[in-house]
Amino acid sequence: MKIVIPGGTGQVGTILSRALTAAGHDVVILTRRPVRGRDVRWDAETLGPWAKEIDGSDVVINLAGRSVNCRYTPDNLRAMMDSRVRSARVVGEAVAAAARPPQVWLQMSTATVYAHRFDAPNDEVTGELGGTEPGVPGYWAYSVEIAKAWERAQEQAETPHTRKVSMRTAMVMSPDRGGVFEVLLRLVRLGLGGPVAGGAQYVSWIHDRDFVRAVEFLADRDDLAGPVNLAAPVPLPQRTFMRVLRAAWGVPVGLPATKWMAEVGAFALRSDTELLLKSRRVVPGRLLEAGFAFDHPRWPEAADDLVRRLRGGPGSTM
Repeated sequence: MKIVIPGGTGQVGTILSRALTAAGHDVVILTRRPVRGRDVRWDAETLGPWAKEIDGSDVVINLAGRSVNCRYTPDNLRAMMDSRVRSARVVGEAVAAAARPPQVWLQMSTATVYAHRFDAPNDEVTGELGGTEPGVPGYWAYSVEIAKAWERAQEQAETPHTRKVSMRTAMVMSPDRGGVFEVLLRLVRLGLGGPVAGGAQYVSWIHDRDFVRAVEFLADRDDLAGPVNLAAPVPLPQRTFMRVLRAAWGVPVGLPATKWMAEVGAFALRSDTELLLKSRRVVPGRLLEAGFAFDHPRWPEAADDLVRRLRGGPGSTM
């Protein structure tokens, strides 16, 4: 198949393009800075010669959008919104204009769209969308609005011959450099991988290989459209999540952090505490109902696998 991945140069795009290329597919990356043979230049805002790559393709997987690994300043939040909405709109324009439109358009979204909650998991049917929770920072609501606008841009695209799926993705855990797993493991290695603000907030995650398999599953299943949660079926409280990761790395102790300490740490890392403090209790209701079987459904086994691969153990091929 020919698979076009707008915004495919980040960590998640690298994971996907590597796996899909290894599986024998023709993978084209749309990027502002092409450096490889199948990279094609685009600006993520306006139609151009790049659109011919979508015409005749089989699958489009749009990952474009400014990274969330930054300080959530008003300027950065606006950049997140604009980059996601504009890129989704122009991908929709390219699909709509194609003489031979792709069979499916998989659009990246985020588990952040769900409410900050502890009492029950969020699936696609019964889950609560966020934005109105009491007692949380105001800008958390804007993060939810970004996610909603991102999905709405895909929904509004006039693409009657192309199935559309919005992938509400949890944190993708991979041993590759530059991802969230590397950040969390750095904290563990520094002895800082303990509970943050009590550690009751839930962490939703997905193993990188299950992420790739879920994307392939969604591309193949003609009966699946609309929002789909890409998350392992067993989210964990942050305190448990980090304790398991410490055990996998072999570090017995992780110093706890208060909320204000998390603020200082996030500032030093040029990130934001929403990534640490928001309770993302998300479960993959539609994937499980459709018969998708996770290879790594539980965090202890998944963490052991990721650590082994990072350390270069047997079968550690990325």
